[in-house]
Amino acid sequence: MNKLKLKEMLQAFFIEDIGERDVTSSSLFTGVEKGQFMFIAKQNGIFCGQDVIETGFKMVDESVEITMYVHDGDVITEGEKLADIKGNIAALLMGERVILNLVQRMSAIATEAQRAARILEGTVTQPCDTRKTTPGLRMLEKYAVHCGGVSNHRYGLYDGVMIKDNHIDFLGSITKAVQLAKAKTGHMMKVEVETSTKEQVIEAVEAGADVIMFDNCTPEQVRELVKLVPSSIITEASGGITLENLHTYRDTGVNYISLGCLTHSVKALDISAKVLYFTVKENV
Repeated sequence: MNKLKLKEMLQAFFIEDIGERDVTSSSLFTGVEKGQFMFIAKQNGIFCGQDVIETGFKMVDESVEITMYVHDGDVITEGEKLADIKGNIAALLMGERVILNLVQRMSAIATEAQRAARILEGTVTQPCDTRKTTPGLRMLEKYAVHCGGVSNHRYGLYDGVMIKDNHIDFLGSITKAVQLAKAKTGHMMKVEVETSTKEQVIEAVEAGADVIMFDNCTPEQVRELVKLVPSSIITEASGGITLENLHTYRDTGVNYISLGCLTHSVKALDISAKVLYFTVKENV
């Protein structure tokens, strides 16, 4: 994970939440009280977000002390202690919500990603994510997918060519689209083409696509379309595939299955902050 980018993101998130000041904490505490709370798992899952915890609290107050008991990618169980955070009470409370929100979401994504990996375990097919991420959180969400044992698809529009149906409709043919893309990008840039029929797959193969996607196809259709693609070309299935029906694609022979559900509709993993102790300095 890019630490500089993480700090930039966290700064924006803290400013959004804290604004000019934490009205509640500044009303209740003088700024010298010390305390400690722990992050505790309230669900089973896969943990993700160690850098968020360690970087986030230090940004609010450099003197905060953090002890991690788990690391990214670890299996966690209900009731397990994840981290202890000790320091200025006002600082702990200012950072708590933003950091918890991110860690809960990242852990949920990692958990779903591992579930997908297990469903396809033992086959030639690997799951991967998509660009269906939360705006502003893509780096964190894709990192969480990776922590769950699943491959990342392209990060954005800038690191891979994906010729979709609308591109083809505007240009008139898959062949023309592939030719233009290859002529204007370097040899390091793969060109993927979205297809949904036998004719489109054959045209994409002949045009020299590096990756061919079967879009919104049933397992039976994918199984037949894969046969039309030489082994030198990567195949991918996408569209309408969820963790509930993923098992039906296990024996299709496709190389990758991209799953938007890993990031666009996960429910946060339940993690809470429990106060361990506090001390109040008097006569200060």
